[in-house]
Amino acid sequence: MSKEQLPIYLRDHLAGSVGALELLDHLIETYKGKPLEEFFQNLRDEIAADQDTLQDLLAKLGEKEGAVRKAGAWVAEKVSRAKIRLSDSEKNQLGLLHALEGIVLGITGKRALWTALAVITDTVPQLRQLDYVRLQKRATEQCDRVEAKRLEVAREVFGAD
Repeated sequence: MSKEQLPIYLRDHLAGSVGALELLDHLIETYKGKPLEEFFQNLRDEIAADQDTLQDLLAKLGEKEGAVRKAGAWVAEKVSRAKIRLSDSEKNQLGLLHALEGIVLGITGKRALWTALAVITDTVPQLRQLDYVRLQKRATEQCDRVEAKRLEVAREVFGAD
């Protein structure tokens, strides 16, 4: 990855985090007062912290955040929210299953981001201050929690025991 491409890569992941936080805000509101509210709120707090890390990295590189990508993530989240609403019903939580799958994919991408950044710290000094082992571990734990919830919802949706 060239040094010119690094800010683009970081902005892409930052945009993904914007979409994830928007989706989580929607899920927190949807499940207000139910056990899933706390699950999604805790996840949101962790993803917001990772987003702050990305913003700090961009600033250390002397780069701006990239409003176009963030706006694109916002629009994509709104489209996915409509799909979730259309596929949900009182008896069926297919929309929640879709949302959880999207979140798992995003977290998997974030884990890959931390791994990629860890291997280039020798060439980009601004990246050296991060604890990549901790960031990768947190992403793995997030992925495991969301995947467990996804499988629980899949059993409910498809009637499997």
